[in-house]
Amino acid sequence: MAGNVTSLFRGTAAHSPSMASLTREGGDGTGPVDFCIPCNPYFPTPAMYEELAARLREIVTYYPSDAGTIAGELCSMLRLPPSCVAMGNGSTELITWIDHLLVRESLAVPVPTFGRWTDQPMETGKRVDMFPLQEASGFALDLAQYAAFIHKRGTRAAVICNPNNPDGGYLRKQQVVQFLDAMADLDLVVVDESFLEFADAEAEPSVVQEALLRPNVIVLRSLGKNLGLHGIRFGYLVANPALAGRIRSMLPKWNLNSFAEHLVFMLKEHGAEYAQSLTQIRRDRLEMASHLSALPGLTVYPSQGNFLFVRLPVGAEGTVVRDRMLTEHRILVRECGNKIGSSSRFLRLVVRPQVDVRRLVSGLEQVLYGSRRGAAVPELGTGTSYSSGTAAVDRLVSETNGSGVRGLAAQAQSMPPAAPAAPSPAAPAPAAGTGMPLPAAVPPAPARQPMPVPVPAPAPQPMPVPAPQPMAPAAVVARTPPGVPARGGLTAAQVRGMTAPAPETRPTPAPAAGLTPAPATGWPDAQSWPNAAGA
Repeated sequence: MAGNVTSLFRGTAAHSPSMASLTREGGDGTGPVDFCIPCNPYFPTPAMYEELAARLREIVTYYPSDAGTIAGELCSMLRLPPSCVAMGNGSTELITWIDHLLVRESLAVPVPTFGRWTDQPMETGKRVDMFPLQEASGFALDLAQYAAFIHKRGTRAAVICNPNNPDGGYLRKQQVVQFLDAMADLDLVVVDESFLEFADAEAEPSVVQEALLRPNVIVLRSLGKNLGLHGIRFGYLVANPALAGRIRSMLPKWNLNSFAEHLVFMLKEHGAEYAQSLTQIRRDRLEMASHLSALPGLTVYPSQGNFLFVRLPVGAEGTVVRDRMLTEHRILVRECGNKIGSSSRFLRLVVRPQVDVRRLVSGLEQVLYGSRRGAAVPELGTGTSYSSGTAAVDRLVSETNGSGVRGLAAQAQSMPPAAPAAPSPAAPAPAAGTGMPLPAAVPPAPARQPMPVPVPAPAPQPMPVPAPQPMAPAAVVARTPPGVPARGGLTAAQVRGMTAPAPETRPTPAPAAGLTPAPATGWPDAQSWPNAAGA
């Protein structure tokens, strides 16, 4: 039975097997404790499930309303104009249409990240310019270096995920807005905020309002993750009416199911419970990180998502740890060796209630350190194992970036220094009558570094934040003709070794002005949380 269960992982490319398939193969009709699928464990409430159960026959028997009706209800709750919103059957449906309609030839993506942002455009023959996040800097995304990389490669569209999956790295709103200014010459910039509801680094972290006004910006948001409803498959995007309408016109009239409709119409009555669930997850995240950081040799990276990115001790192989946790302890973890830019030494662990975390930590202790003969870490401090899948991923990253990655260090050194610090702005007042209180402003967190062994958390202290700097106009880059790789670039076919790279004939455009390298954020004040409506 154990062989049947673990073999399911070898049949997946960039994702884990479904819970349904694991339950079927388990033999007893129950699934494992899930630390893999990033889902809110506290929402919907038991009362909401009871209401859905009572209406199950009606829900599954009849057609839902059309997508416009469901989206209209969502927009009234989020205070967004319906003309600027498109709802999809999960965020992956929207990513697919963004790729088909708006990504003309090339897409820049920091890696590691959500696999569909790299796989989807490659499946349709686009060039994917992958910008590797460095383990040495805690996988923090430096937007100044990323902007220089995009303009050097001549990439026509770009993605940033905030917080990023799998590492949970967070970009402050001011940084993202500066990046959008610098990317004004691109065809498209997508800000994937699928996990932003779990962040508490600042009071209003979303750039949704920016997307309403800009001609080339889309903000993508998930409902399944933060509402604990992956199986219902619904998400939405926000953009100016022209962009949103173009996506909306291609979606089927009934692309949303009846479960999605019923949940959307229930949400406005359960805003307080939803906000409480987010608060509890943020508390759990800090406690879970503290427990995991106490394990010898295990590195925990700061996260603003509902998951933690951890590096296994030297000598541990992630696939072995994953399989043993599942077969010996009935615990499902996400091994990240099949994520481009990551390796088998990394796991992504979803934040769960403390009773489950204790079981996770106990299982990891036994698998990693148990008896010497059966431990996944033969001897702490010795060489690391490296899976063939990890090596293949690293080769793909190396080939895809090529000369686009080289020279970034020199570009970073030529960047102007950061602006002097300014006092932190005052906290906004709570919104009246919404049932979803707004948080107080919190100080920016320190640079993103691996977490040390836990110590009592000090009281939050006011910290300066960079003052906004005027952004110089972005360099105008001539558009590459369709089907022709940009300077130094590779098409998807060339990555697979099918054709030779095109000669470099275009001059290298100047790096974006106005962006300065900025430190990433670390652990914020867990008592602060953003507007649950995301608007």
